[in-house]
Amino acid sequence: MKKMRIMRLLVMLSILVIILSACSGNNANGDEKSSEKGGDVYTFKVSHVTQESHVWHQTALKFGEELEKLSDGRMKLEIYPASQLGLEKDMAQQLETGSLDFGFLTNAYMSTRQDSLNAWFMPFTFKNLEEAVKMRESEAAKQMLEDLNSQGLVGLDFIFAGNRHILMKNGHVSSPQDLKGKKIRIIGSPAIQEFWEKVGAGPTAMPLSEVYTSLQTGVIDGIDIDLDALVTEKYYENAENLTLTNHITFPSVIVMSQKTYDKLTTEDQEIVKKALKAAADWGVQEAIQRENKNLEELKKHGVKVKELTDTSAFDSIAKEVKDKYAEKSPVIKKFLEEAKQ
Repeated sequence: MKKMRIMRLLVMLSILVIILSACSGNNANGDEKSSEKGGDVYTFKVSHVTQESHVWHQTALKFGEELEKLSDGRMKLEIYPASQLGLEKDMAQQLETGSLDFGFLTNAYMSTRQDSLNAWFMPFTFKNLEEAVKMRESEAAKQMLEDLNSQGLVGLDFIFAGNRHILMKNGHVSSPQDLKGKKIRIIGSPAIQEFWEKVGAGPTAMPLSEVYTSLQTGVIDGIDIDLDALVTEKYYENAENLTLTNHITFPSVIVMSQKTYDKLTTEDQEIVKKALKAAADWGVQEAIQRENKNLEELKKHGVKVKELTDTSAFDSIAKEVKDKYAEKSPVIKKFLEEAKQ
């Protein structure tokens, strides 16, 4: 009898283990549970390269708020700013494997993986950030996002840090001649590299973490920079001559891991898309407002600001770059055509 009771107890314990295993699950990062309100509970991870004061981080915070609101608290977001999870190539690998759920990746890095994204870097296409933001809804921009599927990524949207300008240790810029032979820190992108080479400068790609001291020690003569990064990283402490050129714009490509996306129900996929769209809409408007605020902040810090109103000295260079990339990519060609409308 005693042996029979032990056997029954073992059988009941085995059944209990099977039931508990069936009831448990895994979300994108191993914490999925059932909500009392219905649906699974998720804690997603998102990473980016900027500081917490930057507009991209603020947009990520807004995304988290929207996720919680639209999911009735079932979805939360853990944010890892300032490259805490590694360089962007590391983030991309984590997205591909599903260990990272969302990435706000610079268009500079992503353009090295997908040629059509160089469209955003066609020189002197936008007079201001408002013009660039409108192209977020263009058919060409939507095609760029769709094409990311081949990389195991779900392209969701674009947000912006602002348009790019030129900060120099000595003097302002009115023509390519002012940049000839100058070592200019750039972001690593094929189109940007080519533009600066044709200008006659010495383009130097380096991580953000090295820019401050490189300006300070004279390793570089200037930087290609957006105003938000210029304020948040305080580069003006080592270079005071800012020329407002608007020579390119600087988006972030917001992507989601395909593996994470595929784990969600159709309803939860729609919640993610809706939350991200609301956050991105907020983020691009915040970026536009920051352009003026950041400019005033820089002036308060003694930065000498000059606007390049006549860009004709750069026309032939800009045309050469645009023609080359439009020939390489039908998406870039379409993007440039839509930008003229």
